[in-house]
Amino acid sequence: MSLKAQLEAIIYAAETPITGEQMIHLVKESVSAEGAADETEVKARVRAALEELVADYSGQHHGIEIRQVAGGYRMSTKPEQHEMVRGFARSLKPPIRLSLPALETLAVIAYKQPATVPEINEIRGVDSGGVIATLLDRKLITTAGRKQVIGRPILYKTTKEFLMRFGLKDVNELPSMEEFEKLVAESFQGELMPADDAARESESNSPGAEEIAEPATQKEPAEKFSA
Repeated sequence: MSLKAQLEAIIYAAETPITGEQMIHLVKESVSAEGAADETEVKARVRAALEELVADYSGQHHGIEIRQVAGGYRMSTKPEQHEMVRGFARSLKPPIRLSLPALETLAVIAYKQPATVPEINEIRGVDSGGVIATLLDRKLITTAGRKQVIGRPILYKTTKEFLMRFGLKDVNELPSMEEFEKLVAESFQGELMPADDAARESESNSPGAEEIAEPATQKEPAEKFSA
């Protein structure tokens, strides 16, 4: 089996984005058996094969691509195929839903991180305590220590799960705030969120819910696309 084929199989089978170093470790023996003189050459061959594999999948004859997401490599559908696959996925499995207040809070944390609840409340103009609990449950945010001020409030930041769900390599790939607001406005479905989530967020007049696609790393065809 060629090196590119091995790497392709590993990336497809990985439950989460897999790093170049992990793949080097997995194929090291087979690459060495093919004549690689030392570890430096092994790494060079693997990286070259990865570049070729990514280039191969970027062609028009593939509906999926290999992208760097959350520090590793993963397969996902190309942007032009998202609507078709999204519709298929929705027909098979209910999506995870977030209310508009939750999306607003997530956006504040993503762009300001690390951020405290008082800072988030000041930006949004409402109490975000219940929303924070929902985002923690969804594993989209996590704690990042405490701010060294009076009261030492907890700091929050986005997680690797956040990067995976939104198909981002890192937070530097976040769209501008204007682009984010436009994306939310276009995607907003006006669907009510589950009653238990609405109660937890304890915010009156929640406008509705936003859908976030399942991660692209699962093996079911319906989930092989990025959010």
